[in-house]
Amino acid sequence: MKNSGKAMQAALKLIVSSLIIVLAVCALGIIAKYVHALIDYLAFGLVGLWLVFVAFTLYFFRDPEARVPQNPKVILSPGHGKVDVITDYEEKEFFGGRCRRVSIFLSPLDVHVQKAVISGRIGYVKHNTGKFLSAMRTECGLQNENVLIGFESPEVTGGRVGVRLIAGVLARRIIPWVQVGEPIARGERISLIQFGSRCDIYLPMDMEVTVKLGDRVAGGESIIARYR
Repeated sequence: MKNSGKAMQAALKLIVSSLIIVLAVCALGIIAKYVHALIDYLAFGLVGLWLVFVAFTLYFFRDPEARVPQNPKVILSPGHGKVDVITDYEEKEFFGGRCRRVSIFLSPLDVHVQKAVISGRIGYVKHNTGKFLSAMRTECGLQNENVLIGFESPEVTGGRVGVRLIAGVLARRIIPWVQVGEPIARGERISLIQFGSRCDIYLPMDMEVTVKLGDRVAGGESIIARYR
């Protein structure tokens, strides 16, 4: 008969179409299940990484109190780290000539709050732009981003001691907390360098450097030099 079976064809067509829709929905459900599990896994991992970051940041920005020696005839270390340079040096920007240079490398695991090396007043603060070479390179002092802080004090010959705070590959920000003309006491907090850096100390030539290459020093506590 004419058109015989067409109704069944239409029914089968609808059945097949509905089956495709059902299978597509089921497939989307399965995909969504795995995507949800993946998102849960990634979210857990991100939270874990954030907690590690929080722990490291709190550790890095720790700021212990210094046990400050009260002997006025000594120069203290400005920071925590390892002494890796002791040499004569020409520092004309603040010191005005020949001096003794002691350089300290601060790893990312060291305390990065710096302390005043002597009592007196802040006579000089200058930010110098530059590169971000590795602070492990002892010659990076004048090439890298740095801040020079000058101390004026009657306790030393010539009345001046300089501290240069030097950025490194990770240390991209130096934050001085002192201003020119401000009175300062030895061991007081003067600055923060974020993530790996170097400190140079410029001393009068008549001072005896008491640290040796490789010595570990603590900011505001360890004696760097004394009068002979």
